[in-house]
Amino acid sequence: MRAPAGPVLITAAALVALTGCGSAAPSSGSAAQLSVKAAYMPQPVTDSMAAGYLVIENDGGTADELTSVTSDLARDVTVHETTGQSMREVGGLKVPADGELVLETGGNHLMFENLKRKPKEGETVSLRLNFTKSEAITVEMPVKSATYRPTSGH
Repeated sequence: MRAPAGPVLITAAALVALTGCGSAAPSSGSAAQLSVKAAYMPQPVTDSMAAGYLVIENDGGTADELTSVTSDLARDVTVHETTGQSMREVGGLKVPADGELVLETGGNHLMFENLKRKPKEGETVSLRLNFTKSEAITVEMPVKSATYRPTSGH
């Protein structure tokens, strides 16, 4: 009767080992999985500057960072962080693991500076989001009215 006990103990030990290996959260080791939603640009009121807003979702288990943005619309696109009543240009903004980076009116946002042309409501603006770890994402950002405020998404 001892012979069957050996395989049962080995199977139980193997089961415990496998359970221990799989006990971490499934996404904890996965790469960032980025996507963009709710992108828009209010029609600029000046000929030289515009703002852009969007949400970057990360469905992966690894954080990433938005490091730069380029667009054929502007010579410079900068990333701005807003804290309280002050804003400042930053070298990047974190996109948390299993979370989102929200760029919104009154908060963190993109600034399109030295516009090559003034976009009009109804047009789209192409931009490229660059990250520390993930591949760049190209976004077609619709130009909305200067007074547009989203009802959802940010």
